[in-house]
Amino acid sequence: MNKFLGIILGTLLVSLSFSPLLADSVPNTVYTFKMKDIDGKTVSLAKYKGKVLLIVNVASKCGHTPQYAGLEKLYEKYKDKGFVILGFPCNQFREQEPGTDADIKTFCTTRYNVTFPLFDKIEVNGDNSNPLYQFLKTDLPDPDGKLDIGWNFTKFLIDRQGHPIKRIMTKVEPEDFDADIQAAVSK
Repeated sequence: MNKFLGIILGTLLVSLSFSPLLADSVPNTVYTFKMKDIDGKTVSLAKYKGKVLLIVNVASKCGHTPQYAGLEKLYEKYKDKGFVILGFPCNQFREQEPGTDADIKTFCTTRYNVTFPLFDKIEVNGDNSNPLYQFLKTDLPDPDGKLDIGWNFTKFLIDRQGHPIKRIMTKVEPEDFDADIQAAVSK
């Protein structure tokens, strides 16, 4: 009986000691993710705690690539109010982001004068979908209830607590959701 009680108590203590690990294994904010930036450095998204974020999958050879200009305007307009855009290059849509990270960085900074943070090229759909995008898609499906990203320049607006609050579809131009950014930074 004492041996049985010892096993039960031991099991209970082990499970209690691992419960904080289990609780943290399911992300509930974007702050739990670490990503590689465009220069290959690991960046904890916790760095952006308290900021309003716009997370965008981007591409350099897409019909929507000119959105870089509008995104940069939004960034310049609201960055002093705690707004940051995070650009994640993706080559999954007709291979419209074929270059290296260095190529992408050069393109964005010279062609569109992008100053907001850019990250390492990732996949946003499929078996190799980045965990950040798995979280975003699950939290905010598209208007038809689909989880997958439909195309380049799909945007996710994140509140100051790190929660996704709006999914903005590809064809919506940056100037058309300026009011959403303004409302988010005002909170």
